[in-house]
Amino acid sequence: MGPRKVASHQDLLDLALRAGERAAAFIRNSARPETAAWDRKARNDFATDVDREAERIITDILLAGAPGSRVLGEESSASGPPGPPGPPNLTWVVDPLDGTTNFLHAYPMYAVSIAAMMDGQPVAAVVADVVREVTYRAVAGAGAWCGERRLAVSTIAEPALALIGTGFPFKAPASARIAEYLAQFTRVLHASSGIRRAGSAALDLAHVAEGRLDGFWEIGLAAWDIAAGVLLVREAGGVVTDFAGQPASIAPGDFVAGSPAMHPWLLGQMS
Repeated sequence: MGPRKVASHQDLLDLALRAGERAAAFIRNSARPETAAWDRKARNDFATDVDREAERIITDILLAGAPGSRVLGEESSASGPPGPPGPPNLTWVVDPLDGTTNFLHAYPMYAVSIAAMMDGQPVAAVVADVVREVTYRAVAGAGAWCGERRLAVSTIAEPALALIGTGFPFKAPASARIAEYLAQFTRVLHASSGIRRAGSAALDLAHVAEGRLDGFWEIGLAAWDIAAGVLLVREAGGVVTDFAGQPASIAPGDFVAGSPAMHPWLLGQMS
């Protein structure tokens, strides 16, 4: 795709796929930085030159392919340079390396996440699992896919059989809510078949979309953590809301995701 106005949501997906897979290949071939090169953004929150270069790769491809669009990225929150008008209200929400701490420790759960947002709603999404070399994708109204396989959320409806994903509230200000989280954790643990914490919300949501996890919840996520995953879950037949049960907006907050059968139960464990 050259530097022209993007014609459809499928064009946006194609562009996001190219950017996501290029960044994933870069990360895959990058050496883990020495600890002296780990930039501490906050307690337990790191960034490296690998994150920043991956975001630059993504940004360059997206802005070249959709002039006039904007990029909201975790590392730079970059905006595109002035140019010909692009699609109205097109913003790319990008996490160039979701699971940086995992990457730094060679723990094999980290991903590139890209969502195209039109008028505040995700319309195309890519989550590239860097280690497994698997890419999840979705277009609004056209389903969620992994390769040639259409994704569908789990059909398990009994909490005692459910496997639930979560993320720990390890960064401020969410970390101040650890007592609230531990109460949620206890309720879910006692009623489900198990809880998993992988350390990448983008992959957790992709796994809900493909039925590996029956549900997922986390306190204090950012827009770039969830933008692509929300569309994957919705297009796979699932539900994503805030803790009040309102449809998830692509903004910082607390989120619950799951199948239509499992989401109401998991939401009920939040309070």
